[in-house]
Amino acid sequence: MEEQEMTNNAEITEKMEGMDINADENAAGTTHLNEPVTEESALEKLEAELVEQKDKYLRLMAEFDNFRRRTAKERLELIQTAGKDVIVSLLDVLDDCDRAEKQLSGTDDIAVQKEGILLVFNKLRSTMQQKGVKAMETIASDFDVEKHEAITEIPAPNKAMIGKVIDEVTKGYFLNDKLIRFAKVVVGK
Repeated sequence: MEEQEMTNNAEITEKMEGMDINADENAAGTTHLNEPVTEESALEKLEAELVEQKDKYLRLMAEFDNFRRRTAKERLELIQTAGKDVIVSLLDVLDDCDRAEKQLSGTDDIAVQKEGILLVFNKLRSTMQQKGVKAMETIASDFDVEKHEAITEIPAPNKAMIGKVIDEVTKGYFLNDKLIRFAKVVVGK
């Protein structure tokens, strides 16, 4: 029985060799039962993918270029109008200064003039505080090169004041807790 099977298999193999048909993908042969993949269709597929990727790339570059232009324009507008809010709030103080100037020329009462000027100064200080500007407290504090600029050194009045700020020539300021101007100080030695 085995011999007969081998003979049948051999006959089938001879017939198939003449037809050059390969039913197994892994076996050698020129014709496959499944649909053949030609080089042209693979090339066309790759070219279509390349065109699609080029299109995506061009769109992405155009979108990025638009983003860059828009942010540059917004940044320029922000820089040009950054101080607008502060300037508008200081215009009220400027109006008060103008009124105080008129009052100074209209009256000789020093107490009234002094009171008016102090009101203008206090309004200016409160407006600056509302915008986040805070004066630095320096007198009797330790000298700190990160916050202070030493103008001169003088002998300290007592040993506790050595290395501390004795006098303040120019106030230092913070804007929203960030140093915007160093304090110019006199340090005890």
